Amino acid sequence: MPRAITAFSNPLVKDVRALREKKGRRRQGMFIAEGLRILTEAREAGRLPAILFYAAGTSHPLLDALVAEVEAAHGDVIETNADILHKLSGKENPQTVLGVYRAFDTSLEVIDRSAAPLWIVAQALRDPGNLGTILRTGDAVGAGGLILVDDCVDPFSVEAVRASMGALFTQPIAMASWHDFVPWLRSAKGELIGTSLNTDRDYQEPRYGKPAFLLVGNEAQGLPEAYEAECDTLVKIPMLGKADSLNAAVATAVVAYEIINQWRR
Repeated sequence: MPRAITAFSNPLVKDVRALREKKGRRRQGMFIAEGLRILTEAREAGRLPAILFYAAGTSHPLLDALVAEVEAAHGDVIETNADILHKLSGKENPQTVLGVYRAFDTSLEVIDRSAAPLWIVAQALRDPGNLGTILRTGDAVGAGGLILVDDCVDPFSVEAVRASMGALFTQPIAMASWHDFVPWLRSAKGELIGTSLNTDRDYQEPRYGKPAFLLVGNEAQGLPEAYEAECDTLVKIPMLGKADSLNAAVATAVVAYEIINQWRR
């Protein structure tokens, strides 16, 4: 049976609120996801929260299914109020359902590169909205997952999880330094495709092979020169207006769809 928590001073409330900060997530090995839709996506992907909060009076068949599965898995189900949910999420109008999940293993070793012909790699990505959108793009194109290289934004931040709209749970994520990623990549077959302004090669020109690893750089600086030199192919999206480049997440989607559309044809 769910238990009730309505006091701000409750130790669990303090612990979960701390997950809004990176140091809290690292210390506890947990992160927050909000909203019945996202938590249902997670459940369908085989991920259940260790702790489930929901607002008293909330009624929905998907919530009933979620509560039943969390309880069956010996998770903690808590009925609370909008004020507590606001304190946990930091939003003025919080979702009525919030889950606390155990952090995933993000080592390269958990990646099964044979699982899909396309993988997305992001280097020094700093914006959680871009990260979330790239995860959604990866899900949409059937990518195997997202590999984050060097110092990227935390994929388990509240903002990144929100922006992913559930794709965080459907797309495997690995995190590695460039010096670890390159040997891993070259240990088996795979074409590294870099997006760059430092090339004249149109992104529709190459014939992309499988598996393809699509590499996008930092939003402001792009890819470092040495990283571009490691790529098997560098491509550029033509800019027909006055802007010199696209948003990193949009550029990722454009090239990813070109790659899979070639394969579909």
